[in-house]
Amino acid sequence: MTNTFYDEFGSPKAYIEDDGNIFLFNGECVAYVLNDLVYRFSGKHLGFFKDGWIRDLDGKCVVFIKSAKKGPERRVKDIGRVKEPKSKIPDKKSREIMLKNLEVKEVWSELTFIQFYDQ
Repeated sequence: MTNTFYDEFGSPKAYIEDDGNIFLFNGECVAYVLNDLVYRFSGKHLGFFKDGWIRDLDGKCVVFIKSAKKGPERRVKDIGRVKEPKSKIPDKKSREIMLKNLEVKEVWSELTFIQFYDQ
């Protein structure tokens, strides 16, 4: 099963599969979730996945799935994005140590999804 991630404007940005891998709609695998933590394949800790929200390191909301709980106001535009064939999933490198605990904030992050996974 997959879940689509939407930004604050309701635009679909990526999707996550049951194995925790996060894909863009062009098929590129850009990040993964392990124990509620979001990582780049380089091992860089990007943020958190909790209650249906991907949050940045400051606890602010970046994207959400439809079943997300709480959080800031959101909308969903189901425009039926077409998924292109998936790329090879990159090898996972050693992960950074989590530097701080998540302090949940019910506001949108200043980061776009591209800025979030590309940090």
